Order: sequence, then C-alpha cells, then structure tokens
Amino acid sequence: MVRAMDDHSPALVADDLTLSYGSVRALDGLSLTAERGAVTALVGSNGAGKTTAISCATGLLQPDDGTVRVLGADPWRSSPKHRARVGVMIQDGGLASGASAMQLLRYGASLHAAPLDVDEVAEHLGIDAFARTLVRRLSGGQRQRLALALAIIGRPDLVFLDEPTAGMDPSIRRRVRELIRGLAHTGTAVVLTTHLMDDVVGLADAVRVISRGRVLASGSVQDVISSHRSVDGALVVQATATGVDPRVAPALEADLQAAAARHGAHLEITSGGAADLESVLLDLMDEEHDEPETVSSSGSAPRSASPSGQEPR
Repeated sequence: MVRAMDDHSPALVADDLTLSYGSVRALDGLSLTAERGAVTALVGSNGAGKTTAISCATGLLQPDDGTVRVLGADPWRSSPKHRARVGVMIQDGGLASGASAMQLLRYGASLHAAPLDVDEVAEHLGIDAFARTLVRRLSGGQRQRLALALAIIGRPDLVFLDEPTAGMDPSIRRRVRELIRGLAHTGTAVVLTTHLMDDVVGLADAVRVISRGRVLASGSVQDVISSHRSVDGALVVQATATGVDPRVAPALEADLQAAAARHGAHLEITSGGAADLESVLLDLMDEEHDEPETVSSSGSAPRSASPSGQEPR
C-alpha cells in the first residue's frame, strides 16, 4: 500500500554544508536534495564526502556551517520519534555480534509500532538461510543483508543505504534491487551510496556526483551524461529505437552516421548505461583533482558524535 504523503517537500535538504577535520575540509559548500518516493544515488571516489554528508543528515555529525533538514527537522535536534522515521544502513557497523541474525532482526522490528513482516523480509533477502547463525560468524555479504533488513524493518520515510549490494552474489543483488525499488514505490525516500554503476543505472531516479565535499553534477543518469558531453560543444539528442531487430542495428547506426555527416557532424552512439556514467564520473573527478585543494581556514575539528581523528569518506 502506498503511504499517504503528509508533505510534498523533499525528504532531505542540505544547503551549503561545510565541515572540517582539522585542516582537511570534508564538506565544502555541499548542497543536495532527495525527493520522497525516489532513489537518489550519491557517487564519488573514497574520501569525496559522501559518508560525511550522510553522517550530518543522520545527526552523527554536526556541520560547521550550513543547514540540513531531514523530513522537515534538524537531525541534530530531532526527537526519538522523528529519528524512528529514518532508517540507516552502514558498512558492517553497529550489529550485536552475540545475537543470532533472526534474533537481532526481530528485536529491531520490536522497536517500531508498525514494522514490516519479519519473516517476509528474511525470506526475500535470504536471511532465513542463516537465521540461527551468530552475527560474528556471518560473512560480509550476509552482514550486508542483515544490516539492510534492520534499516528498512521499521517502514522508514527516509532510508540511507551505504553500499547496499557490496559483497553480494548476483541473485541476492537482484533481490536487493527489487526491494529498493519497492521501497521507493511505497513513498520512501532512498539515499544510497555505491561504487557500482550498474546499481546507479538500474535504481537511481537522481544522481549527485560528489568530489572534495561538494556536488559537481546533479540530475538523472542521462542528464548527468548529456550535460557533461554538451560542455565540449556536443549537441545532445536523445532518442529511443524500439522494435529493432538486433541484426539490423549496424545498418541503422550507419544510416544515422550518414545523416549526421550530411550536416558536417560526427555522431557518437552511446548507451547511457553504466559504462557511460563511469566514464563521465572519471572525467569529472580528473577535472576536479586538477584544481588546488581547499583547506579549512579555521583549522578546527568538526563537532561530532564520533571519535576524533575520524577520516572523511
């Protein structure tokens, strides 16, 4: 059942966030939004600021400057009731190692007024296959599935997923993608970080490319690809051919190239898929790294609920 929306504003709004770890500026004027009922992917290299941004959005870190609103509230000052509306999945963190997988999942469900059906979630993610195994004995992929289940079991209005398919085999990865799409369909805002471009292309309604603590590009997958290519003066024309026999695809491409040549242009045929997006990301990162690195003028450490000395991600 699709939930009733009490607000049409974005689920997440970050505006001009800055945060420094000593002399390293982890967030440097980062601004982004994540809409309700949509999957928003944060992509970028390690150390780009993705996890730091999520930590600010979940109240684990307080930015030095700027504002962040999660479901209309400041996460640093939000109530326990408000926090219960936000799900968080982090890489291999916070799982009680002495409990079995199913014990931990049932306990997580008990903390919410109207949780998802535990048995259904466990079956869909294959957790029932290792239900009685202690968490400390789970493989990395099994821990990922359990962490994902715990993040969504309370029917959150907004959920943050950090590398949700990392370490999973292809069949489980497909189930996870189906689950994420289903969450968005029911109205949940999903914010995910991933290095897998197939996940981004297959799931994301919106992409935010992050580097050095700021957003370099934003939009749909195709928007990001097209905008980057148009910078060099390329005319971006989007078209979809349906009902084409794969055997005639080379002839169709030749006809299109001939049509472009009549106008003195060269036509580059692209798929708009994972390979194209990865190429654009690499170009954007290279351009960004050619610029002088920004450091904090204050040299102050961030206000944090985490131990000092934490490296930005």
